[in-house]
Amino acid sequence: MATFVPPPPVAPAAAASSSDAEQPKIDYLNLPCPIPYEEIHREALMSLKPELFEGLRFDFTKGLNQKFSLSHRANSTSFSVMMGPTEIPAQSAETIKIPTANYEFGANFIDPKLMLFGRVMTDGRLNARLKCDLSDNLTLKGNAQLTNEPHMSHGMFNFDYKGSDYRTQFQVGNGALLGASYIQSVTRNLSLGGEVFWAGQHRKSGIGYAARYNTDKMVASGQVASTGMVALSYVQKVSDKVSLATDLMYNYMSGDVTSSVGYDYILRQCRLRGKIDSNGSVSAFLEERLNMGLNFLLSAEIDHRKKDYKFGFGLTVGE
Repeated sequence: MATFVPPPPVAPAAAASSSDAEQPKIDYLNLPCPIPYEEIHREALMSLKPELFEGLRFDFTKGLNQKFSLSHRANSTSFSVMMGPTEIPAQSAETIKIPTANYEFGANFIDPKLMLFGRVMTDGRLNARLKCDLSDNLTLKGNAQLTNEPHMSHGMFNFDYKGSDYRTQFQVGNGALLGASYIQSVTRNLSLGGEVFWAGQHRKSGIGYAARYNTDKMVASGQVASTGMVALSYVQKVSDKVSLATDLMYNYMSGDVTSSVGYDYILRQCRLRGKIDSNGSVSAFLEERLNMGLNFLLSAEIDHRKKDYKFGFGLTVGE
């Protein structure tokens, strides 16, 4: 008669080693560099806040050489589709629309270490942006807007330093505006950061904190500031072509709350984005590539609460 021989017991060290193999240790000396503090909601903003417009838009970009190009934009809302009454009393909550048209001329200079962008509009506004890599880790960014309206022109310079597993930024702008931010990778997926700012012209200061957790399939971000702002966003990557996004904006001082849910669908020849928010606004934005250097745009937005309806279509020529 055969006798039963029990298997030898598993040593505690062997069990511990198998558990450690399933959960690898974090190498704190080899963490990835996080994205800039101001871009922690980047994926959600790309899906939920496309560049909506109303009326007819035409963009033309002509490259003069590999580094320099000129751009033209014509936008006219006199061709916009008005899906509501055009004569509305001033006391009404509905939006009063006035047909307008404008033209924008731009010049771009793009180099591996220097990028310059300039735009001038027919209404007198001038926009300029600058990005210059001072070193492999230090970058200077600047933007300015000049207008004919008093006290509406502004400018700002940012100094960004990129470390191996952290980023820091210092801001200085007109109106005695000073700011600084820092974000640090805690693990390979989690990064934490904070910011401080001082607006000398208005005698106001503030402090904020942020957290971001990202994997190959999702991105979750949260931000809170002493000004009363709380921002939360979440993006789920369903597949390589489909993403779902949601965000929540809350001001605990005023009590205002806004949330939205949207999608981002990327096909071979087009990209479709849309959202619906808690204010009753529904929007969609379509970019379709008709040919090399030729894109067709469709934009639509309906605000049921304000009874404001916007529709636009356009063409983009050039790369």
